[in-house]
Amino acid sequence: MNAPSGQRASRQREVILRELCGLRCHPTADELYDRVRKTLPRISLGTVYRNLELMTENGLILKLGPGERRRFDGNAHPHPHVRCLACGRVDDIAPELEPPALTDADLQGYQIIGCTIEYTGICPDCRQASPAFLGTVPPGED
Repeated sequence: MNAPSGQRASRQREVILRELCGLRCHPTADELYDRVRKTLPRISLGTVYRNLELMTENGLILKLGPGERRRFDGNAHPHPHVRCLACGRVDDIAPELEPPALTDADLQGYQIIGCTIEYTGICPDCRQASPAFLGTVPPGED
């Protein structure tokens, strides 16, 4: 891993990034902390949070969603996601989607820095556990 600009490489940062990039899920900082502690038992939760923020600022990873339970993605290339409204699980969506083309009039003077495409719904596990949730039906029964 290249060190973020102005930062020296650290073993802690390397382990955090390696662990995050090795996952198919999109963990919270707390979930990633639990995994990283298996390799670095003395690492603090604050260190994990600080390094995730630093890696996000430097474009090495993505920080997903609003609120306190943000999730992180080791794939820093912008791509669409789907988030479960019941449990908060986040998954990648394939195929890749392109953001819509906007005219200057559409932008209303904004300078666009990025675009996030995120769908919301109920994941298969939550639908299976509670078929009545929001009137959904379990997977395979629709």
